[in-house]
Amino acid sequence: MADRRLQVFHAVARQLSFTKAAEVLFMTQPAVTFQIKQLEEHFNTRLFDRGHGKISLTPAGETVLEYAERILGLSSEMDVRLAEMTGQIGGPLLVGASTTIAEFMLPRILGEFKSQYPNVRPRLIVANSESIEMRVSEHTLDIGLIEAPSHQGNLQCENCCEDELLAICAPGSPLAKNKELTPQLLATHPFVSREPGSGTREVTDNYFRGAGVPPESLNIVIELGSPEAIKGVVETGIGFAIVSRASVFKEKRLGDLLAIPLKPRLIRTLSMVYPKEKFRSRLVNTFVEFATAKLKQFAAKQG
Repeated sequence: MADRRLQVFHAVARQLSFTKAAEVLFMTQPAVTFQIKQLEEHFNTRLFDRGHGKISLTPAGETVLEYAERILGLSSEMDVRLAEMTGQIGGPLLVGASTTIAEFMLPRILGEFKSQYPNVRPRLIVANSESIEMRVSEHTLDIGLIEAPSHQGNLQCENCCEDELLAICAPGSPLAKNKELTPQLLATHPFVSREPGSGTREVTDNYFRGAGVPPESLNIVIELGSPEAIKGVVETGIGFAIVSRASVFKEKRLGDLLAIPLKPRLIRTLSMVYPKEKFRSRLVNTFVEFATAKLKQFAAKQG
């Protein structure tokens, strides 16, 4: 219902990048630039200062941003409240999830939720934790599930469940004989790591840092953006990785990989994020309760 130009402006203003806004909105960069040009012509003023490869809001742009957030929030609330007058839980549900959650935990939950509420149309967007947070902040997702603490001040964060991270290696690895692995020992071996921006990467960096091992001193041989890719590389024997216990169930059973606990144990909290002060529909509230209960059941079975 809200003016599309205002939605595009809001994304550009929050990202301070036409390229990043285009990614968040699933638009081309020329289309984003065109929408901003139209809005500036409408108000007969510049909303962004452009120069040296960077953009910033003008005073007029700051004012428009303040009103855009209020208008977009009210528009979303109006749409939801009118839809709920039918008394049914249905409609689109835009869920974002970081990679490990999306690949190994959420598919079954979404399937069961769809079976219970057939009028719901779920859509899952998969990216790393940083990207998911950004898209929730831009109101292009209803809710996000992430693997690291939230860094967006305009988002509300709720803990869902705990997830233990383990070291994995090939059966022939020099690490395979150990029943537990310390950060100091791991630091002497090649490391297959997640990419910067990943929730798993942030948690493991903090773990090593807390143990007195600077993350930059680790022997990172390759960085990958997918748990499946990481497992495939580790199976070759090139090094170890640190992954969620939930992601290696099949490989452990088949004997392709060994999963070894860390000492001290590394347990992170999985979280749901959504915009502060934003009206939450009955659909979103229902999904939050449903998914939280299912994730806790899943974590209990993994323990």
